[in-house]
Amino acid sequence: MGCYDCCMRCLGGVPYCSLVATLLCFSGIALFCGCGHQALTETERLIETYFARNIQDYITLAYIIQYFQYVIYGLASFFFLYCIVLLAEGFYTTSAAKQTFGEFRSTMCGRCLSSSFIVMTYVLAVLWLLVFAFSALPVYFFYNMDATCHTIDVLTETPASINQLCVDARQYGLLPWNAVPGKACGMTLSNVCKTREYQMTYDLYIAAFAGAGITLLALVHCALHLAVNQVYQRKLRHGEREERRGYDLYGRLQRDRGGTLCSPYPANTFDIS
Repeated sequence: MGCYDCCMRCLGGVPYCSLVATLLCFSGIALFCGCGHQALTETERLIETYFARNIQDYITLAYIIQYFQYVIYGLASFFFLYCIVLLAEGFYTTSAAKQTFGEFRSTMCGRCLSSSFIVMTYVLAVLWLLVFAFSALPVYFFYNMDATCHTIDVLTETPASINQLCVDARQYGLLPWNAVPGKACGMTLSNVCKTREYQMTYDLYIAAFAGAGITLLALVHCALHLAVNQVYQRKLRHGEREERRGYDLYGRLQRDRGGTLCSPYPANTFDIS
């Protein structure tokens, strides 16, 4: 076998669907965890600078942000290991690899393991759908804030009306109702929207939201790919079982007839040996 044939044989055994799903999951988790972690840090800084004067007003929010950052560390570690395991499972169950190396049989343990991965990936996809929806909340908050700032910039010629345009962090549950000032109005809010911290935090939340969507797409893609492989392997086992049953039946009939039964398969007329 030449080098080209060897390379094509190896490439034929690569589970490309699992590889694409793994790369999508890696990129989505990296985007969600990295941008989400930094966005939470910048959010605490914005609340501390513009919406609260007393540390007791946002100390609970600071603890919640720290807790979510620890959760992000755990998610990054878990999905890094889980994606590697799913890629290994894809190499094991891919029909391309089994067809290349002539192995269509799988053990009962392997089939149970594949079914377990399908169920786990499906459950993770459902749970991650909640994370995807939750990551849209800060994007919604900053979108409303940006829209209010745009309205203020349009109505700068009427200062009496722009002072009534406010963003109250207490309404979103970020601060307690007794927090002072708890909100930003008029030109103060417009100046907040023009700061580098605000723009960067808004962009980071959008990137984290996109990363959550990419991860959800990767989980759904991986679950479907594993399910298709499982169905394909089941069909292969069923076909092999039927073929073996046909050969066994032919052997028994030949023994019963004293070895005079002809083969139901056509003879190889091209055999020139």
